[in-house]
Amino acid sequence: MPDWSAVRRLVPLDPTVTMLNTGSFGPTPAPVFDHVTELRRQLAAGPTDFFIRRVPPLLWESRHRTAEFLGTNPHRLVFTTNVSVAINIVAGSLDRLVGTGGEILMTDHEYGAMEWTWERAAKACGLTIRTFRLPTMATDPAAIVAAAEAAFSPNTKVFFFSHVLSPTGLVLPAKELCAAARQRGVLSVVDGAHAPAMLPLNITDVGADFYAGNLHKWLLAPIGCGFLVWHPGMGERLEPPFVSWGYHPDRYRPGTPNLTDRPDQRDDFGSTPRTRFLEFDGTRDVCPWLSVPAAIDFQAELGWDAIRVRMAELAEYTRRVIGERHGLNLATPAVPGMHGAMTAFELPGGVNAGKLRAALWDRRIEIPIVDRPDRLLLRVSHHFYTTEAEIDVLSDALPEVLAAG
Repeated sequence: MPDWSAVRRLVPLDPTVTMLNTGSFGPTPAPVFDHVTELRRQLAAGPTDFFIRRVPPLLWESRHRTAEFLGTNPHRLVFTTNVSVAINIVAGSLDRLVGTGGEILMTDHEYGAMEWTWERAAKACGLTIRTFRLPTMATDPAAIVAAAEAAFSPNTKVFFFSHVLSPTGLVLPAKELCAAARQRGVLSVVDGAHAPAMLPLNITDVGADFYAGNLHKWLLAPIGCGFLVWHPGMGERLEPPFVSWGYHPDRYRPGTPNLTDRPDQRDDFGSTPRTRFLEFDGTRDVCPWLSVPAAIDFQAELGWDAIRVRMAELAEYTRRVIGERHGLNLATPAVPGMHGAMTAFELPGGVNAGKLRAALWDRRIEIPIVDRPDRLLLRVSHHFYTTEAEIDVLSDALPEVLAAG
């Protein structure tokens, strides 16, 4: 088992801040930071050489390693800046995917920006949006599947849900939910923002038509790393959000073989014609994408089993010293397999969210207060680098900050 106090020193966080918010933004461990910084030094020293000669093999290696880590095929993976961009690629192609009319079904706990994304797409395609209530404190994943199955209707064309809920950290049974959608001929789109590295993820096994995620949260890759993966046969129905040189691959290299006849064959750019079509949006800093293997290696060296044991220990500790000590109701099931590295608690009625956030930051505690329609939540992130002492800082501060709020 790793020496977690020694590991913490490799995550260069501000020592004056109690960091309990990996769920929003993951820090960059020193080895990963050094790697991406060296790449940026090379970029600064010779931009043309870097983009034209060095990037293609590095980009393919990163695509291959990332796909292997996620349990998918590199020919069906495109890098994006974040999960929002990835979902927007799908939403922007909705007319090609499902046509017009019908409904988009989603849970009542989806991320606000994603709700807006589907709102715009639905308006453009003449679809409606309908939500269903999740049993967020279920003790069996089957209850969640049953709620979804009851919510499907003959008009449902798209089913969108989060693999891990952002407000509470509840882990949804993604494989079973995607299977339920496929049985009904419904397109499944999964927001996996929190799943990579928090969960032992195999996207092929999940079976979604489209699976999008972040690599800069729990994998701790540099900021600017997201991805989109599609089920076989779905990629050709996507349109890129931007038109750049990947739009007509043959016209960029006159005289080359007809690449449009071989859309999934590796090209000279670290991609395939199909992935480049969706991924390339002009000159940009690709160094975060190229650094994903370094992030994978950093945690792999610690040991994935050890990391998840540590997450479970910290979850149990959080439930005890935050929930039980202060009488706060859990908003995340304690059932193994239904939670990961985020634990949420219901806050007492009458608490002012703005004042509470200010009171916490006055004490240099970095943690989100989540506004829900019916309640206010305190969401604690506890990755492997989190210490019991940090959770104690929050626990000790709670009586005073709740009074201030």
